[in-house]
Amino acid sequence: MAVPASTSPRGGTRYRSGLRAAALCCGLLLSGSAVATAAAPPAAHAQVRHEERGRGTLVSAEKLYTLATPQAVAAELGSAGFGDDTVRHGVVAYRLVYRTVDAYGRPTTASGLFVLPLDGEGRLRAVSFAHGTGSHKDDSPSMRRGAFVSASVIAHASAGAAGVAPDYLGMGKGPGLHPWMDIGSETTASLDMLRAARAFAPRTGHVLEREVMVTGFSQGASAALGLGRALQAGEDRWFRLGALAPVSGAYDFGGVELPALLQGRLDTKSGVLYAAYTLVAFNRLHHIYDSPGEVFSDPYADTVEGLFDGAHTGQQLMQGTPGTLDELLTEHGRALLTHPTGPLAAALRTTDAVCNDWAPRAPVRLYMATGDEQADTANTEHCRAALLRNGVNAPVVDLGAVDYQRSRHLGSNVAATSAIVRWFGELGRR
Repeated sequence: MAVPASTSPRGGTRYRSGLRAAALCCGLLLSGSAVATAAAPPAAHAQVRHEERGRGTLVSAEKLYTLATPQAVAAELGSAGFGDDTVRHGVVAYRLVYRTVDAYGRPTTASGLFVLPLDGEGRLRAVSFAHGTGSHKDDSPSMRRGAFVSASVIAHASAGAAGVAPDYLGMGKGPGLHPWMDIGSETTASLDMLRAARAFAPRTGHVLEREVMVTGFSQGASAALGLGRALQAGEDRWFRLGALAPVSGAYDFGGVELPALLQGRLDTKSGVLYAAYTLVAFNRLHHIYDSPGEVFSDPYADTVEGLFDGAHTGQQLMQGTPGTLDELLTEHGRALLTHPTGPLAAALRTTDAVCNDWAPRAPVRLYMATGDEQADTANTEHCRAALLRNGVNAPVVDLGAVDYQRSRHLGSNVAATSAIVRWFGELGRR
């Protein structure tokens, strides 16, 4: 759910074509949408045709930085707290801006990070990485380097793959607010980022293969499953699902994650932040309350929504919210999260369907950490059970009591990255 603060990426050549504060960037859950209410359906149900909207069309590409040697990559990963045991190539990183659709199927743009290995093969298999929660627009892969949020993408590219990482709607260079935990728009943004990467790759002397390896952490774990589902369903004419490796997701957000934070089974401050983000973000898309005062206690009713505007940092969210849920929520606010009804219940059914409404035909592994303080590990068990009911045996890889900046949740992404790079590599050699 979080990402450590880090430096912004350095700019360069442009190509144009027609646990705290950290636990709020790359962790598990968070966000909002640019529209409070609307009559149109979310993108997950809009069935907008790619050809009709020009989805995935490349708007611009900017070279951000080059790490010319494996040693330079190792130093970059080390500065973010990641290992270098899978590094084989130097890399070059680009920010792509591309056309996509918002949560209501309307045309918009989004950005993402595209990282390629130097001295690698001409034909590359793409690895799509979906990042965890961020509160600020800059808490996204294409906006930070030497950082937790971009390290996984660089690791995959340095092992010989094409690393593709959407920033999501409203993050990075995307306009508006971020529709947090909205699987439909996370899926379209991820798929269209792949299309933009495929369009740009030939300018660098590369071609992306059809098979895509898909992974993601925390919020991005659900996004990864959404992308995998779309690829398997043939929503793109070129790309196909090769494998799935989500890490520490809130797959059963309504049935496991919300009860865990309300009952105090998660880190207390994380629970406050995620409860606040849930109410604000879901209200922007689904209109679950009329006034902040219905769900947030004074004095927070006047300020909480503004904290999730994409311009506030994780540290500012920490400072602007209370220490406990009892201080944050009204009786009605707690009841709404405890027993969701109406639009919130309907939205949670869609969010929680990422594991139970399809059967992946590609290899799947679910990664988690013992004692995760932000994503209740029962989420992973529920996902595995749902997949098993659909005939899919998805092994759970328990990474143990890993730690990163005193967070096992963040530690799971660090530990899982090397493991997933190796697994994807083994699959590619078959």
